[in-house]
Amino acid sequence: MNQHDVIIIGSGAAGLSAAITLARTHKVLVLAKGELAGGSTAWAQGGIAAVLDAGDTFENHISDTMIAGAGLNRRETVEFVVENAPAAIERLVDMGVPFNEDEDALHLTREGGHSHRRIVHVDDATGWAVQDALQKTAASHPNITLKPHMVAIDLIADRHRESPDGSKNVWGVYALNNETGHVETLTSRATIVASGGAGRTYLFSTAPRGATGDGIAMAWRAGARVSNMEMMQFHPTCLYNLEVKNFLITEAVRGEGGHLKLPNDAGSEAGERFMQRFDPERMELAPRDIVARANDHEIKRLGLDYVHLNISHRDPEFVRQHFPNIHEKLTGLGIDMTTEPIPVVPAQHYTCGGILIDLAGRTTLPGLYAAGEASESGLHGANRLASNSLLECFVFGDAAARDIAEHWDDLPEPPAINPWDESRVTDSDEEVVIKQTWTEIRRFMWNYVGIVRTTKRLERAQHRIDLLREEVEEYYSNFRVTQDLIELRNLIEVADLIVKSALARKESRGLHYITDYPELLDQAVDTILSP
Repeated sequence: MNQHDVIIIGSGAAGLSAAITLARTHKVLVLAKGELAGGSTAWAQGGIAAVLDAGDTFENHISDTMIAGAGLNRRETVEFVVENAPAAIERLVDMGVPFNEDEDALHLTREGGHSHRRIVHVDDATGWAVQDALQKTAASHPNITLKPHMVAIDLIADRHRESPDGSKNVWGVYALNNETGHVETLTSRATIVASGGAGRTYLFSTAPRGATGDGIAMAWRAGARVSNMEMMQFHPTCLYNLEVKNFLITEAVRGEGGHLKLPNDAGSEAGERFMQRFDPERMELAPRDIVARANDHEIKRLGLDYVHLNISHRDPEFVRQHFPNIHEKLTGLGIDMTTEPIPVVPAQHYTCGGILIDLAGRTTLPGLYAAGEASESGLHGANRLASNSLLECFVFGDAAARDIAEHWDDLPEPPAINPWDESRVTDSDEEVVIKQTWTEIRRFMWNYVGIVRTTKRLERAQHRIDLLREEVEEYYSNFRVTQDLIELRNLIEVADLIVKSALARKESRGLHYITDYPELLDQAVDTILSP
């Protein structure tokens, strides 16, 4: 048994923020499923929302967040995050994040749903700059151990103890070491799940390969409550390209004046803007759920493969300076965004629901914390406001770490834990089963539980999940674990949580749009599931 003070599952913004705060007083083990920078943080193009301009206010940011979240947000959480945003930016500056500047201040851009310019950024590759700074800071600290290629399998709970007593504590994690091929038993007095979202449950997603909902699924199996899993955000503008999958065109392109238009094969409507029919006041600056549904509607209405995002009317040098990475990527694909439009489609982008936590990052299980996209803090409500996600990671990673340090004496030492037992399993000789089931889940989730839903489609998805779960559990019971098998098991779990939550919400609110219940109920209520 390998014991640590604190184990953090995930090496992105939330996990590393927590580790850096905790390392002042405790020894921390940070696990990454693949490479340390392989999570969603490094992929983030846009930026981080924070009130830094004298013409802006906390109340403005709070109001924008609540409006985008369709009132499902918990106001105390929104206030907590917004008010802690400037301090979070200051910590990142101190770590060396090279935010763009405008004379003597940080340059602020604007994105959809924001009433003011309040997005700090590093060109159009903020996430990579943040990941790099956090990773270097963590790697240089003697109290932090960074361990890549560790695939978390299950949280260690009461059923894993040598002498179970009915407690609900979490004591660490079983993890497959991909470098050795062996499962390690890692125990701790506190565990933080910062493993990201569940985007790969869907066929089309901007999320990285490892976003298979591992932390959410593990916490659910351990007995933690989850909330608002039906609130799955679809980004309006993912590049449509048969060679390159999942390349995101940042919200900031629309924020800096980009127009959504119908392409040349739209007949008599070719070249026309269409957002005025869906949100005449905000147009392309409407929140993501509205823009994603508009894009989806136009694509289906006219039988298109994509719509156009066009910023070629802006000065070419302005475009190149503001979006250097996107410009370089598109140029390599034969698209010059300074002179022609970009073909885009909606794609799954962010998991707004997750493990239910309080303002200290505590879950409903003693010893288990969560932060970032794996959690549901109440910040995003029914739709995430652009650039609030990285912010949530910094604020709640730090909050969870502070709570652990403050209540350290209340966290008991781990008891004797049974080692991982694989004496009754063999190596699989039918890996095709995993690939086939994975593909089937992602396809029916896209078709039945996507941007626009119906009760009949949700019920069909639930039926498929029930059948596939039996197959997956039988396979899991008989064969030695691999990363693909672990992820498949988690995919079926989070797909089930998404569908059950969607069936439970009898209204259309924010990201959950269901044709059987198009109206908004008078009261916004969280969809909370308990194991």
